[in-house]
Amino acid sequence: MRNWTGPILTLSLFASAAQAHHSLSNYDSGRDVRADGVVEEFHFVNPHPFLMIGVTDPSGVRQVWRLEMDNLHELDEIGISRTTFQPGDRVTISGNPDRTEPREIYLRRLDRPSDGLHYEQIGTRPRLTRTGGPG
Repeated sequence: MRNWTGPILTLSLFASAAQAHHSLSNYDSGRDVRADGVVEEFHFVNPHPFLMIGVTDPSGVRQVWRLEMDNLHELDEIGISRTTFQPGDRVTISGNPDRTEPREIYLRRLDRPSDGLHYEQIGTRPRLTRTGGPG
């Protein structure tokens, strides 16, 4: 009789690691949320960098939103670094809200008017362009 302990343990560890790196299923791809805000923090971390932005709602209450981005390596490949977003940057964003946390967003688009930076998540690949900003 073969010993299945090793392969079963390996599969269990693999399944746990796969679940820890979640899919986008926790975001509602059928909804799009848009907001203007100010960058408070940029965390250029593995596996998914994220931005924390301050957004003022229509009643004047300030909220902090967490914006998850594509994976670190793909962002690095298109030219995003840990200094790309700085506290105080004004941005306009859109993305898919988390199914249970409405201020957690999977970032699909970000515009920074001050320099014309445009980030967009198209399918499974991010894209970064700069138009030069306002004249």
